[in-house]
Amino acid sequence: RGVELSAVHFFSYPYTSERAKDKVIELTRIISAYAGEIRLHIVPFTDIQLAIYEHCPEKETTILMRRLMMKIAERIAKNDDALALITGEALGQVASQTLESLCVTNDAVSMPVFRPLIGMDKNEITEIARKINTFETSILPYEDCCTIFVPKHPVTKPDVQKLRESEAMFDFSNMIEEAVNNTELIVINNYGGVSR
Repeated sequence: RGVELSAVHFFSYPYTSERAKDKVIELTRIISAYAGEIRLHIVPFTDIQLAIYEHCPEKETTILMRRLMMKIAERIAKNDDALALITGEALGQVASQTLESLCVTNDAVSMPVFRPLIGMDKNEITEIARKINTFETSILPYEDCCTIFVPKHPVTKPDVQKLRESEAMFDFSNMIEEAVNNTELIVINNYGGVSR
């Protein structure tokens, strides 16, 4: 509360459905009751994911995907005059949320990264979701971009330098630019209004 928010959703159509996108719009609408107007950026992410899986080591694909998400989010944040990035990561919940993975993710950006849920467990997070009325919407069974192309054995203790080298195996700069330029903006206010 008291912080103006922009939100970023990475959309991997056709691997994720329009219903998954609608779920994110609805969650943003619910949160806007607490935060006021929110600028929701829907980033086309499919081509980047496919390039990661084609050109980079399989066990590093999830952490590389998250590094590129952070780079795109930082670009959008700067365009919105934001001062920091905020994520919903909680320590150790999944392979990409080990301390080593979080350090590698942070390395992709220069902005501060805040993680208000970092020390909470799943039960504590679920309790908050129930309290703010996002739980029922959040558990709708629509896949997101993080649940597709998941490696069988993801790296859990990545090394920053090694991940930088893996990321450099392919020049993602044009794809990042294209994703930012083709991002859909939806403005959602705390009265339930949605404008595109």
